[in-house]
Amino acid sequence: MYLAEVKAWDIVRKQYRYKLKSYFSVFTSLIVIQLLAILFSFNGTGMGGGTSNSISYEFYYYTSDIILVFMMIWAFITAIIITTRAYRYDDFSFVTNRTISQVSNILFLLSASIFAGITVYLSTHLFQILAFYFKDNYSIIVDSLSFTEFLMGMITSILYIFLFASAGYLFGILVQLHKGFLLIIPTILFGGLILDGIGGNPTLFVNVTNFFGEETSFILFICKVAIVSSILLLASLGISNRMEVRK
Repeated sequence: MYLAEVKAWDIVRKQYRYKLKSYFSVFTSLIVIQLLAILFSFNGTGMGGGTSNSISYEFYYYTSDIILVFMMIWAFITAIIITTRAYRYDDFSFVTNRTISQVSNILFLLSASIFAGITVYLSTHLFQILAFYFKDNYSIIVDSLSFTEFLMGMITSILYIFLFASAGYLFGILVQLHKGFLLIIPTILFGGLILDGIGGNPTLFVNVTNFFGEETSFILFICKVAIVSSILLLASLGISNRMEVRK
């Protein structure tokens, strides 16, 4: 049993390395989407203004919010893509089983989320510099962050991206199990939005957002994301075992 476990993790490691190399286009698309997100963020994520005597002024907030949203969507779509049949068949170049294949996929998504989270947080400074050089009559004030705050912000970005990757992975597995989920799940999501709008008192999606976004304890936030991501990924592992074998 001990030797079998070591051999299994050795295969996981080989598959993980293989996917880091062969899925290089994933990281290329990440960079392209981040540049696109920076362009959307160029006019700021918020603004205000006022007048004082004969002076009028405007101010803009530059944060990584838009970039983070783009990266969460990117992670969701990327996770769906690697569940498709063409990507699954790549794993058969190894002596493997479904569990090993799924674990290597999860490790790849985690690595991609870490890379995306780090670049999201650092890219804020990039478009702040671009705004400084390309906007006329512009002064920039940068909030000073301690190392702890900087680290917490980066970890938060990584966790949000990985949460969406986990959700996308489960969605992709469900679609591979039965194509009907491609219509059922979006219908439920959009149906919930419509019902919230008709009722005039949105609750479902607001509650989901508040569950994560309004958490004041960083430790509890990590626990929430870790638990929800684990549930999504464990569900993916369980469902994938019901899928047909390759013929």
